[in-house]
Amino acid sequence: MGIILWIIFGALVGWVASAIMKSNDGVLMDIVIGIVGAVLGGWIMSLLGQGGVSGFNLYSFIVAVVGAVVLIAIVRALRRTV
Repeated sequence: MGIILWIIFGALVGWVASAIMKSNDGVLMDIVIGIVGAVLGGWIMSLLGQGGVSGFNLYSFIVAVVGAVVLIAIVRALRRTV
């Protein structure tokens, strides 16, 4: 995927994950959350023996959203302990 598609994909994933987790961090942070969430989701799926994010498709979108939700939960947990 090109960098522009990663940004669009990240924005969509970050927006959905933010809506699920009821967080409002802004568009730029949604993009970052979406891209990092896609990487994290791919890593989690590889640990489970499945494929990660492989392109702009529904499976990759779901994997990335799961990763982004996990990322938001981790960040919230770390903020509470500090």
